[in-house]
Amino acid sequence: MASAASAPAFERLAGIRALAESGRFKAWFLDQFGVLHDGKKPYPGAVLALEKLAEKGAKMVIISNSSRRSSVTMEKLESLGFDPSCFLGAITSGELTHQYLQKRDDPWFAALGRKCVHLTWGNRGAISLEGLGLQVVSNVEEAAFILAHGTEALGLPSGDPLPKSLEELEQVLMLCLEKRLPMVVANPDYVTVEARDLRVMPGTLAAKYESLGGEVKWMGKPDKVIYTSAMSLAGVNPHECITVGDSLHHDIKGANASRVVSAFITGGIHATELGLNEIGEIAGEDAIDSLCRKHGSYPTYVLPSFTCSDANIAAFVAKYGAVSDSVY
Repeated sequence: MASAASAPAFERLAGIRALAESGRFKAWFLDQFGVLHDGKKPYPGAVLALEKLAEKGAKMVIISNSSRRSSVTMEKLESLGFDPSCFLGAITSGELTHQYLQKRDDPWFAALGRKCVHLTWGNRGAISLEGLGLQVVSNVEEAAFILAHGTEALGLPSGDPLPKSLEELEQVLMLCLEKRLPMVVANPDYVTVEARDLRVMPGTLAAKYESLGGEVKWMGKPDKVIYTSAMSLAGVNPHECITVGDSLHHDIKGANASRVVSAFITGGIHATELGLNEIGEIAGEDAIDSLCRKHGSYPTYVLPSFTCSDANIAAFVAKYGAVSDSVY
């Protein structure tokens, strides 16, 4: 973590226009929840911003800690009004988890057994394990590892989800801890934005399990695995791409570790901490600086929202007095 004296400074921008028009970045790695949409609808200006980036020839890849497969993510984006042709594709934690469990050419995954305790979704729809050759078990004593996709239910051998509270799932994990079962977490997020509310994600359970001495394999941000996969898909090196995200711990810390330029969107999961009430509202410099230091994550740029329009300019000028030629 950078010291207080050496913490890197960030540049304030009102939107992405200058970055898009500069042509500096060949590839853009975009988070979805908290950046492009809130799970229910697109953020104002996000659809247009993507279209403008596409016109500039930017290679865009969704990198998401979603526990869903990449194809499901692209279908979701299309249903919200985003043009799938703007993207090279999506790399999700769920997709990476599926591939690693299926191929097992990684030594750590090769050593896993085939029987697992499955933490999954209930109301959101359970995650299918078809094609992985896994056996879901209800008895912890029979399990070889934990597979964490969700925080609403316990997977049954039939494939159906059995609804469970967070407290009940934590009790199951305590039994797993006694047996020293390793955990594969297919969604490392702690929380996510859903229509301005925050929902608990599997990363919260995984972090607690790890803090108690459990072994956790994090299959997404901030681990380098998802950034490396995105760079491979886009055919770029670290200095040729930029990551845009709303989580300091996941998006920005991961970009820092992968030596990728990053843009922090303040209107996502940190909005309340930053004292923000409206989309596009400008966060205070001291509040951002304090939060970055708290997480040990340091963005290159800070923006109120992912837009290339002039919607944020008036608020930006009111707060900072002027907008230079490089700030849009």
